[in-house]
Amino acid sequence: MEQNVFEEMAKRYDTEERKELAQIVGEEVKKELQDSQTKSLIDYGSGTGLVGLELADMVESVLLIDSSEQMLEVAKEKITQRAIPNADVLHSDFTQGTPDVKADIILMSLVLLHIPDTRKILQEMFTILNDGGKLIIVDFDKNEEISHPKVHNGFVQEELKETLSAVGFTSTGIKTFHHGKRVFMKKDASMFIASSMKEVNSNYSGN
Repeated sequence: MEQNVFEEMAKRYDTEERKELAQIVGEEVKKELQDSQTKSLIDYGSGTGLVGLELADMVESVLLIDSSEQMLEVAKEKITQRAIPNADVLHSDFTQGTPDVKADIILMSLVLLHIPDTRKILQEMFTILNDGGKLIIVDFDKNEEISHPKVHNGFVQEELKETLSAVGFTSTGIKTFHHGKRVFMKKDASMFIASSMKEVNSNYSGN
């Protein structure tokens, strides 16, 4: 019985389109994870772990954090089914403050566009990261065709770079890596990947 419930939930969240997009994102993120076998990774806003769980064998540990308990139930079931020994989940409501966790790498895949205060959440990511850590952001390029009261219509790469710098991140590399049909609110859109570092002994407060 429980298995059927899980499968129904998984079907609801893990649509073919999402799986396809997650695979494209995952392949790009893997390029950023070379030589990360001793590193801890947080997938922030992980959903059902479509991207994060595919990265488990490249890092020492993966923690999926999401504000949806149902999505994390699906993720937990995947971890059990696939016997992924180094993955775990944590329920956290991003609007209520940052969980007390630390990591060497944080991934935010198609999450930033759902968070109203971009600078505030990036500041929180900076705090969570260990010194010498890396923040990887995958999101949509700015798209003027899209208008939604609760979602950013993508980001201008240079502006995001400036915000990351203002928070304290250094050496941000950012590039568009994929153009997809009807991938963003049913509109054609392009996705970028940004990689930023938190320097060792960084005591930057982002003021």
